[in-house]
Amino acid sequence: MKYATGNKIFSGVRYSLCAIIFFAALFFSSGTSAQIRKVQNIPKYDKQRIHFGFALGFNSPDFRITLVPNFRTVDSVYSIESQPQFGFLLGIISNLRLHEYFDLRFVPILTFSQRNLLYSMNNSLNGIRIPVTKKVESTFLEFPLMVKYKSKRINNYRFYVLGGAKYSLDLVSQAKVEESDKQPVRLVPFDYGYEIGCGFDFYLPYFKFAMEIKMYQGINNLLVKDELIYSRALDKLNSQIFYLSFLFE
Repeated sequence: MKYATGNKIFSGVRYSLCAIIFFAALFFSSGTSAQIRKVQNIPKYDKQRIHFGFALGFNSPDFRITLVPNFRTVDSVYSIESQPQFGFLLGIISNLRLHEYFDLRFVPILTFSQRNLLYSMNNSLNGIRIPVTKKVESTFLEFPLMVKYKSKRINNYRFYVLGGAKYSLDLVSQAKVEESDKQPVRLVPFDYGYEIGCGFDFYLPYFKFAMEIKMYQGINNLLVKDELIYSRALDKLNSQIFYLSFLFE
């Protein structure tokens, strides 16, 4: 029986690791020639106390599903899976320099996303399982507060890792959506959790460009408990989201 998102989470982690390995190889290959000193672009950039920028990118939101014990005895639900869909994001970067290698970052972003819940329903008349898809559309305002640890700059490159906490507000909360679906899976409008990631800074002649990969794990249970058929088998729905961002600072 498939009722969770383990395979998709593993796949997302695998692709993320491949991207990290690729950029790490690029970074360290440039480091091997570091003894050949190159002209540094914007050499005083990291001395700024505060700087700003903007971010564009993509997300892949998913649910981590927890079912009620013996859920098959509750109603006609046989299995539940989560199917992530690609969305996009845009945000504003505020960066405070704490130390030569540490920054504090506040990057509020607006994200547009959709997650599908795939149900397999038992048909008591002929035993055939009926597939049902419940679409969960969201528009999030996200408020992450992150600490960024940077490696030593090598010519015009720098690797970094970051982590912190995030609060999210769903502007299109499914808790209020009942007009188009008489049997919705309703969600609370807010979420909170932690976020980790890594990326590379590229110092260009006039600005700094970065590519960044992050993973968000929600702590809050998003499910609104009710007696609707598609909710009774669910105990918890937690967010798990992967991000690929392009930053201009």
